[in-house]
Amino acid sequence: MASDAVDLPVVSLPFVLSLIAGSTDTIGFLGLNGLFTAHITGNLVVLAAHVINGDPAILSYVLAVPVFMLVLLLTRLFASWLERTGAAKLQSLLLLELLLLITFLVCCVSRGQRFDVNSGVAVTAGMFGVAAMAVQTALVQISLAKAPSTAVMTTNIAHFVLALGEMLAGGNEDAGASARKRVIHIFPVIVGFALGCALGAVGQAAYGSWSLALPAGLALLAVVMSLRGDRKNVD
Repeated sequence: MASDAVDLPVVSLPFVLSLIAGSTDTIGFLGLNGLFTAHITGNLVVLAAHVINGDPAILSYVLAVPVFMLVLLLTRLFASWLERTGAAKLQSLLLLELLLLITFLVCCVSRGQRFDVNSGVAVTAGMFGVAAMAVQTALVQISLAKAPSTAVMTTNIAHFVLALGEMLAGGNEDAGASARKRVIHIFPVIVGFALGCALGAVGQAAYGSWSLALPAGLALLAVVMSLRGDRKNVD
């Protein structure tokens, strides 16, 4: 049976995934009138603000959370099917994310420069972005269980700062060593997400929707990394 490549270097694949999430979230936010594709609950805040201000509700905000939940469920079912067939879950789920990001890119590019945020193309594009991030969220928990979240930074930052405080406080040597490991484990993902946001913003400003080629290219890199990790495990 193919391996799930869980022995990849502890920071490499999660770092790339955090780059994908940060860049996708930023490009989607800038290009789709404030839609969050990775920070999914942020859409509830924006939707509530629109409702309170009497602004028209944007359909993408309404659909984002249920679509995210549905894709999470379907991804878990798909992963269970892969387990039963003996296929490698990690590679398959990364490939699925790659296909969704490519579709997100194609939809956004096809809509041109001027578009209605409630148009069918814009809503469909946004939901493919949301679906891609849902698959990534699921695959981290399914196949990279020891990795921190690559898309939700609030929890990561809280864990990082608390572990840093525990490490600096001194005291119990074992507790300090454990805190140091957590700091080293989480920090690259936070940096990756922040860097992805910066690259996404620069790319969106320079290339518009074509900037989505960045997370799609990074997703392809993640697939290659998982395949290389699999070969190392077989060797």
